[in-house]
Amino acid sequence: MKVKRGFALAAAGLLVSCGPKVVQTLRVDEGDDLMAAAVRVVPSEGQRHALENGFAAFVHFGPNTFTGREWGTGLEDPAVFAPDSVATDQWCEILAAAGCRRVILTAKHHDGFVLWPSRYTAHGVAASPFRGDVVRQLSESCRRYGLEFGFYLSPADLYQMEAPDGLYGNGSVPSLRRIPREVPGRPLADPRRFDAVVDDYNEYFMNQLFELLTEYGPVSEIWFDGAHPRRKGGQQYDYQAWKALIRELAPEAVVFGKEDLRWCGNEEGRTRASEWNVIPFASDPAMLDMFDDLMDEDLASRERLLSLPRPLWLHYQPAETDVSIRDGWFWRDDKEQAVRSADAVVDLWERAVGSNSILLLNVPPGRNGRISPRDSLSLVEAGKRLRAAYGTDLFAGAKVVSRRGSVELRLPSPAVINRLSLSEDIARGERVESFVVEVWDNGGWQELCRGTNIGFRRILRFPPVSVSRLRVRILSARAPARPLSVAGYCM
Repeated sequence: MKVKRGFALAAAGLLVSCGPKVVQTLRVDEGDDLMAAAVRVVPSEGQRHALENGFAAFVHFGPNTFTGREWGTGLEDPAVFAPDSVATDQWCEILAAAGCRRVILTAKHHDGFVLWPSRYTAHGVAASPFRGDVVRQLSESCRRYGLEFGFYLSPADLYQMEAPDGLYGNGSVPSLRRIPREVPGRPLADPRRFDAVVDDYNEYFMNQLFELLTEYGPVSEIWFDGAHPRRKGGQQYDYQAWKALIRELAPEAVVFGKEDLRWCGNEEGRTRASEWNVIPFASDPAMLDMFDDLMDEDLASRERLLSLPRPLWLHYQPAETDVSIRDGWFWRDDKEQAVRSADAVVDLWERAVGSNSILLLNVPPGRNGRISPRDSLSLVEAGKRLRAAYGTDLFAGAKVVSRRGSVELRLPSPAVINRLSLSEDIARGERVESFVVEVWDNGGWQELCRGTNIGFRRILRFPPVSVSRLRVRILSARAPARPLSVAGYCM
């Protein structure tokens, strides 16, 4: 099956700007102009790239695939992981056909089982009948199919809690450690070494980070979550030490669950009516080890920001909308386990990507190491529909007339649309708070739809309408709105 790599929204008059110096975090004190400060906070190159990609795939695969559990116990015998093969080329072919740009593998889930032959634990694929390296296979397949590669490394680790010599919560005292630790007979090709004052478990975690970040090619995203099946011994995670390692070894990678990307607040693919990517913190996020899950409907409206005590820190942190194509994160069976339809996948894409966030869709392979035909059917069909709809901007060739607070498009001939995509130049800050879209009809402007913030991308859906002239008027903004990119589509 020959496929095209992903797809991107075409936009009329797409804005490219060098912009001012990148400021991802800004402290706001009493007396400071809060809205002016909010506009100064802009994304890093990695964050902007993640938003441009828009659509990533999660791949949950491991012992749970064979036990039918969602959460492992850490006590699973490695022999349970016994796929006939691991068809990572098939995964990537299907995910590319769906329009994904990035694939994130559960290199280690909460059960502590690792999908690569790590030097630092026997609990993984090296002790299983498979005896392969899933991380290597997938990273190489991603390169063949033009996809970016990332990994999930669970901070929680039930095996390291349960094993007699487990390192999680063992009461060890932090001391100066050399990362990575040398292992006889298993030399590391990368010569870089780091010193960190950490305990046993944080050393273990950083040793494995080093392996994953230096032995499998470029890494675009590192995924941490805050899930804790249980705790032991008051174990703390030293994210500051992890971060120093990551920034040195993979400076272009974004980190989910920490400073770069955040959870959307649910696992059903729901999006907020207004998803602002400039959000408030009560303390400097650069100094935090733990980032709270943010689940409120309103995170960063003008009213919300103005209600908060000072000082506060404004920080650019886009949301990832994570959801599974199946009922559950791991494959269980192909009879009872529900699979989302192509219609549902398209809807998830339009709502997540079209709400100033990133869609992270989980697609779990089965026990045969392959993505099921049921999942594949939905994904490939969804990709076809999205490419057909969003591959051509129906406003291409329109005359664009920008005025203070509005932009008007005059088309050379009428076009039927039922989708509209708006984009701000986020290199100059997220500004628009509300807007209205109008079409010229019977000698006057008639309202078509309206919305709140725009940010990197806002997609509006409505019944088909023939358009010859269209206008977007800004109703409120945090600072004078810059020209917008406006594109029209029909699905």
